[in-house]
Amino acid sequence: MTDHWLLIAGLAAGTFAIRFGGFLLGSTVPASGPWARALKALPGCLICALLAVILVQGGPAEWFAAAISLGVALATRSLPLTMLAGIASVWLARGLV
Repeated sequence: MTDHWLLIAGLAAGTFAIRFGGFLLGSTVPASGPWARALKALPGCLICALLAVILVQGGPAEWFAAAISLGVALATRSLPLTMLAGIASVWLARGLV
């Protein structure tokens, strides 16, 4: 039983250390310049990388959903609507295939 508590305490300490380290390092990140621009572009780059992997590994249902999502994104410029359209279209396409 004590092994479980040690594991929980270790994971809690690790989680706290990661979050506290991010808090400390976050104050040293510059607010302008090339590093700031790179960090602002990072979330979009990560989403593009994840989407590329999904499309390479996926089939027609994923490509169909990506096309629908792209159309909704270009038409509405709304992230929630784009996500909803993508989820609904991949769900429908997988149900039909």
